[in-house]
Amino acid sequence: MSKIIAAEYLTLDGVMENPAWTAPYFNDELGEFQSELMTTCDALLLGRVTYEAFAAAWPSMPDAPGADRMNGMPKYVASRTLTTAGWNAQVIEGDVAAAVARLKQEPGQNLLIYGSGQLVEYLRQHDLIDEYRLMVFPVVLGSGQRLFATAPTDFKLKSSHTTSTGVLVLTYLPANG
Repeated sequence: MSKIIAAEYLTLDGVMENPAWTAPYFNDELGEFQSELMTTCDALLLGRVTYEAFAAAWPSMPDAPGADRMNGMPKYVASRTLTTAGWNAQVIEGDVAAAVARLKQEPGQNLLIYGSGQLVEYLRQHDLIDEYRLMVFPVVLGSGQRLFATAPTDFKLKSSHTTSTGVLVLTYLPANG
């Protein structure tokens, strides 16, 4: 059985959208963390907005660290509007929660979600996310899409690490898991 891991870049005030603000804090430590995370996963699970941004950017960056892995991995896209997808992706049709639950039952490694805030919130409400890898950057934006938008949820801290640029890398498990 696979796990679903949500890996998210967050500001101190919980904003996750348009993470251009991460650039000054990104270093080799964070790159190594991301690389290790990618090696433990067989596929990406993405919302439409994140999928479209990634599909537009990653194929044109063949020399970027992790590009071979990112471009080669299968991708599953949750969308109410897409009917087809390129970039080694398959659109999830119908009941997304049921489809994701089925994906978790397939043999192999884990499924990794980057960004995709609406999808993460939806899957959280259906108790389908097994692990949250939150990278909290030392910046406050004041407004923007937040990761957790509804209903309180308790978590258990599994691990924490602070990079030399002040990014907290926190791994949480759902408290009910």
